[in-house]
Amino acid sequence: MKKVVLLLTSLILLVSCHNTKETKQLISIKKAETTPVLDGIGTDACWMNTTWLPLSQRWVGAPYSDDDFSGKYKLTWDDDALYLLVQIHDDVLFDQYKDPKKLWWDDDCVEVFVDEDNSGGEHQYNHNAFAYHVALDGNVMDIGPEEIPHLYNDHVLSKRVTNGKISTWELKVYLYDDSYVDGEENTPVKLHDNKEVGFALAYCDNDHSKERENFIGSIYVEGEDKNQGWIDANIFGTLLLKN
Repeated sequence: MKKVVLLLTSLILLVSCHNTKETKQLISIKKAETTPVLDGIGTDACWMNTTWLPLSQRWVGAPYSDDDFSGKYKLTWDDDALYLLVQIHDDVLFDQYKDPKKLWWDDDCVEVFVDEDNSGGEHQYNHNAFAYHVALDGNVMDIGPEEIPHLYNDHVLSKRVTNGKISTWELKVYLYDDSYVDGEENTPVKLHDNKEVGFALAYCDNDHSKERENFIGSIYVEGEDKNQGWIDANIFGTLLLKN
C-alpha cells in the first residue's frame, strides 16, 4: 500500500512540475472549413469571419510611431497545422544579413513562438517549444540543442506580399512535440478540437540600424526584461482550438 501511495505521489509531483504555466492570454480559434491558400492575399473564406488581434506590446526598443510600425494578425487551424494571417505596416523593410544564420533577429522578420503541449517552461536550447524567426526571404531560423542555429524551413511555410508600406504574410505552422530530434525523421502532431497550444507572435523591426530597433509582441510580459519568449514558454499565451 505504501508503494502505491508513493507511486501516486510521484506521478502527481511529475504532472504538477510539468504543467506549471499560468494562463495569461486565452484565445479560442475556429477550425477552417477550407484550408487557406498561402498567397499573401488573405481573401480565403476562413479569414473573412475571423477577428483581427493586435500586435502591439513593445518588448524591446524605444517608443515608436504608428507610421513606423503597426501590426495585427488572425489565426485558424486544420488537422495538420496552425495558420496565421499577419498584416504589418512598416515604413522600411530591412534585410542586412543575406546569410540566414547570421544575426537573424536583427533583420526585419516575423517570429512565431509555439509550445505544442502548452506545458510552458524553459526552451532556450531544447525543443520544449520553438521560436521560429521567419525572414523576409522565407527562411526560418531557431536555435537547436547544440546552441547553434538551424534552418526549419519545413516547419513554417510562408508567403509575403508587400504593397507600399503594408506587408501581408500568410503562414502555415506545423507543430512538433518535445521529442523532436534535429537531423532525424520527425512527424508533426495532428491537431484536434479542444487542444491547447502555447503561442505568441512578434515582429523584429529594423530601419537601417546595426541591431534591431524594436521587438513588438502579442502578449504583455511582466518585468523590465521583456525579451523572454526565446527562453521561457511560460510567457506564451494559450490557443484553444475549436471546431
